[in-house]
Amino acid sequence: MSNYNNHNSYANPLCGRYASPEMQFIFSDNNKFSTWRRLWVALAESQRELGLGISEEQITEMKSAITEIDYETAADFEKETRHDVMAHIKAYGKKCPLAAPIIHLGATSCYVGDNTDIILQRSALERVRALLIKAVAVLAGFANENKSLPCLAYTHFQAAQPTTVGKRATLWIQELLFDLEQLDFILGNLKLLGCKGTTGTGAGFLALFDGSHEKVKQLEQNIAEKMGFDKTKTYPVSGQTYSRKIDYYVLSVLSGIAQSAAKFAGDIRLLSHLKEVEEPFEVSQVGSSAMAYKRNPMRSERISSLARHVIVGTLNPALTASSQWFERTLDDSANRRLAIPEAFLAVDAILALYINVAGGLTVYPKVIENHLNQELPFMATENILMYCVKKGGDRQLLHERIRLHSVEAAKSLKQSGEGNLNELTVRILEDESFNLSQKEIADILNAENFTGMAKEQTEEFLSEVRVLLDENENEVSAGINIEINV
Repeated sequence: MSNYNNHNSYANPLCGRYASPEMQFIFSDNNKFSTWRRLWVALAESQRELGLGISEEQITEMKSAITEIDYETAADFEKETRHDVMAHIKAYGKKCPLAAPIIHLGATSCYVGDNTDIILQRSALERVRALLIKAVAVLAGFANENKSLPCLAYTHFQAAQPTTVGKRATLWIQELLFDLEQLDFILGNLKLLGCKGTTGTGAGFLALFDGSHEKVKQLEQNIAEKMGFDKTKTYPVSGQTYSRKIDYYVLSVLSGIAQSAAKFAGDIRLLSHLKEVEEPFEVSQVGSSAMAYKRNPMRSERISSLARHVIVGTLNPALTASSQWFERTLDDSANRRLAIPEAFLAVDAILALYINVAGGLTVYPKVIENHLNQELPFMATENILMYCVKKGGDRQLLHERIRLHSVEAAKSLKQSGEGNLNELTVRILEDESFNLSQKEIADILNAENFTGMAKEQTEEFLSEVRVLLDENENEVSAGINIEINV
């Protein structure tokens, strides 16, 4: 039972503050245990279809109680048995007395446990995929809108050659596309454990079907199809569990998304400091309890914080996969109950924040222009030199003059602290060695002369992105619940 309203008990903030109701439902008790029951129904139906003495009435009874889960009865049975699967078998059997003798027939605990884990992870990956597509769509709109807006680019967080605001956004999009590619690969290759028994040999089911290998294989195929998987989508070999490397691969995809989101959030936080860009900030939002004027980029900071949790959490399935003994050991169970749902819940929250921030960014062109103009005269020195040489100037003389002017202008900037870098331009205009007019130097200093192919690269890249978005129109136009709680 939930403790979210019980203020004497710890409640996971991922549920209480961050993750969506949709992702919380995927990993909820109701979804988990009703999936167990659907698997038991699929098993019984498939066994009946292959000739075992299971009646239609027993299956009908089981189907009627799939969602009628008596948690108190199950809890009482678990206290008695110290075994969660046996407790739910007994609770289900109590609700379905006619079917009780055939529930879980021939199966081991991992039949419901592991198959359910795969089913839930598939559902969760599908939601993450929809959120990823939405984030790409929102960023694509932002990149297109700002594809021609010159801005100062940074390497080592030091001023470098200019780019455009839209081109910078394509870098964020590209990383999400990398993540989408990995997600699609993992999602397309997820398979059920199937029904392989205690050590993965299928011995128990072989006994039920009088040694018929074909029926045992058909049983697994039937179950897969009933659970929404292609009949070929079961792992060909296993121990009692599916390989825990699968969990590592899934959480690695989530880690990749967290890495991309953290990079985006870090850039937004730095741009917020520069006052070039601002994330959404609501009318009554408080940035600081002490400093009323502050507009902290708290949503981007939250992305960074949750991303760190996901990235570090990838160690859990890696260590679990590496420490499994032979066909089965139970030291994975408690860890997986925490690691897998929490990673999905956190990524769900991260992507909701990502979409919210990307969709509500405010760009301040004048601030961007001021920062660019402060650095552009230095970046333009080579262009100025070449232009003046073409007009007949002495390259060696002009190089030395421009070097001296640059040194003095930089010194003046640092000493005065006034942020006025136009002194370099003034110095060059006043130096007759250069023989430049105000219009000539203004033309040279046009920011668009320094952004290279940024606009064209953005347009070409976005044309490819639009193909992807058109192929996923349902996800783009879907009304996905995006709610930032606090």
